[in-house]
Amino acid sequence: MTLRQLEYFVAVVDEGSISRAAERVRVAQPSVSQQIRALEQELGGALLERLPRSTRLTPLGRVFEPQARSVLLAAETAREVVRGELRQPTGQLEIATVRSMAGTLLPGPISRWRAAHPGVTIRLHEFPHRAELEERFQSGVADVAIGPRPQRWDGEIHELGWEEFVVVLPADDPELARPRISLASLADRDWVLYASEHGLSELIAFAFAHAGYIAAPAVRTSQVDAAARLAAAGLGPAMVPIGSVPHELADLARPLQPAFGRAIAAYTRETLSPLAATYVASLREGSWPPVPDGALIAP
Repeated sequence: MTLRQLEYFVAVVDEGSISRAAERVRVAQPSVSQQIRALEQELGGALLERLPRSTRLTPLGRVFEPQARSVLLAAETAREVVRGELRQPTGQLEIATVRSMAGTLLPGPISRWRAAHPGVTIRLHEFPHRAELEERFQSGVADVAIGPRPQRWDGEIHELGWEEFVVVLPADDPELARPRISLASLADRDWVLYASEHGLSELIAFAFAHAGYIAAPAVRTSQVDAAARLAAAGLGPAMVPIGSVPHELADLARPLQPAFGRAIAAYTRETLSPLAATYVASLREGSWPPVPDGALIAP
């Protein structure tokens, strides 16, 4: 039994003849007759009584007619729901990311995208480390992942831009007189570092290694905001994403020389939902900071 057979059957009932039904559905009359006969054979009885100039329902046909109309209505409703979803999606979009980006890089793109899709709820899955993000996303968590560019990924990767890191210092630090600060000039300092399980810990260690030393800790924290504030209070320099510097501490932050940061990407599994596809497309169309020449990019 097919929707086409049901459509032909209902058309014959409405028009009162096979020839007029064929005109309505725009197919040849023999095709309509053939499909009706196939339907009757499947059901095991005649649905229509063929008269010289018309047709009428048999008792079996009268029982079957409301069921056929119900199925056709349900199919049309399903089509409209899907079409409406494609025009103006509703539902929930799940985004996986790392905690250090959730409050800095994502609010703007999410706000702009949701303005165009007001019926959609956003669910964020935030992970402390990029490795956990990649592992959990691979296992099926969320529709799309946004974070540091994955080192190993079988699905699609969409390059977005980069996130720069800056050094925060106390107001009386003489290094603030420089427009850019070299990590080598801070080699003898005790630093505000991140807890070892924090996703930024390895990234910061890479920058120090490139500068030729291992930073000594004055204090370790699991919060990026706390790192900036502890540095401003004089506990030691702190390296933080530029978007995580509290507004009132902006004058205490300086970029590095060479510039240092991490590549940002959106990545997906093989199957991408319509909602996720529109979100990834909006991300790619967005304005992301380009990587400056000579920048040091964390792996």
